[in-house]
Amino acid sequence: MTATGLSVGRPVDAPPARRFRLTTPVLLLGIAGLVVLLSVARVVTGANDITSAGTVSAALGLAVPIGLAGLGGLWSERAGVVNIGLEGMMVLGTWFGAWGALQFHNPWAGVLAGAIGGALGGAVHAVATVTFGVDHIISGVAINIVGLGFTQYLSKLVFDGMPGGGAKQSPPLPSLPTLGIPGIGDPLRSLEARHWFLLSDVAGILRGVTQNVSSFTILAILLVPLTFYLLWRTAFGLRLRACGERPVAAESLGVNVYLYKWLAVLVSGFLAGLGGAFLSIVAAGIYRDGQTGGRGYIGLAAMIFGNWRPGMLAGGATLFGYTDALQLRQGGASVHALLLAVALLLAAVAVYQLVRQRRTRAALFTAIGAVVVFVVFALTHTVPEQFTSFTPHLTTLLVLSLASQRLRMPAADGLPYRRGQTT
Repeated sequence: MTATGLSVGRPVDAPPARRFRLTTPVLLLGIAGLVVLLSVARVVTGANDITSAGTVSAALGLAVPIGLAGLGGLWSERAGVVNIGLEGMMVLGTWFGAWGALQFHNPWAGVLAGAIGGALGGAVHAVATVTFGVDHIISGVAINIVGLGFTQYLSKLVFDGMPGGGAKQSPPLPSLPTLGIPGIGDPLRSLEARHWFLLSDVAGILRGVTQNVSSFTILAILLVPLTFYLLWRTAFGLRLRACGERPVAAESLGVNVYLYKWLAVLVSGFLAGLGGAFLSIVAAGIYRDGQTGGRGYIGLAAMIFGNWRPGMLAGGATLFGYTDALQLRQGGASVHALLLAVALLLAAVAVYQLVRQRRTRAALFTAIGAVVVFVVFALTHTVPEQFTSFTPHLTTLLVLSLASQRLRMPAADGLPYRRGQTT
């Protein structure tokens, strides 16, 4: 023993590495940093649309159905049931939302009908997976196929022959009211039009999220903190999450695992149906065949990116909605400007990994990525239209590949469970 009481030659346990925690100050700092990067990219490239109010408003509208689908997947998978049938449940929501709005001449009736339509798909998934123990993936794929075929049949049966309707679309739907903060729209528009560094960008973002926002969008945003509260701050949520982590242990403590899984999958379908109703009633004002465009799958990607947590899920949905909005507004020029922002962001991440985390190899690979993206930006003047339409899907693939190392799904997610099993 030495004077310090430690054995000579015996290794001393290193202190555990501090785990990164996403606190509110860190989140706000990160958002501010992203706005600065986008402002730099706008000033350098002249692509004013990347922070315009129109782009931000479009991004918000495009993020809502993705976020609702992701929330639906979160509820289901937190209870241990994989739900890749979200796409089919969204399809049901688009049709039933349009039907309800037309049948009752009220858009809110359509919202409720769309949610119920999605919940019916969730009930089918729950019967198959929870009650009968069918493989979750097989059941989800079946719902996606049946949902598409079922709505096509219903469209021909109900909408065909209506004024303005047809076999693949509904008549125009009644619209929902929009809301905004009075008195700030014109000053923000004036400041945005000056194209000053940072100030105009902040003005554009604020105008996009405070003016002419659909009441449905506000409802969808409120569902994110409501989900967090119910699942992480209540006894009900604790029991439901226990069913997705250790269902055998939960059952031994008196939790009705089947009941909680059923409730979770029904809520999952309900939320996915809301996302579908948003597409038909708010985003388009009409039902069209194939309206979801794979947003149920992108919602699953947002859920995985968010590590099965509501807050990060909302961030992922916003990211996918933003990239989708960019390719719709000045497509090639806007996406080209985004390349510069991505290069700067990767360079900042590389510096952080090298200085704070001492991860030399990771910092090297990130720096190489930053250089490659910057070279592509420097050698081109725009992005071809064929690639801009693929931007949201490419973003999905990149985000999932970069986030895969820190993900932790619920321990019993997708595993078969029968009442009374011991392991």
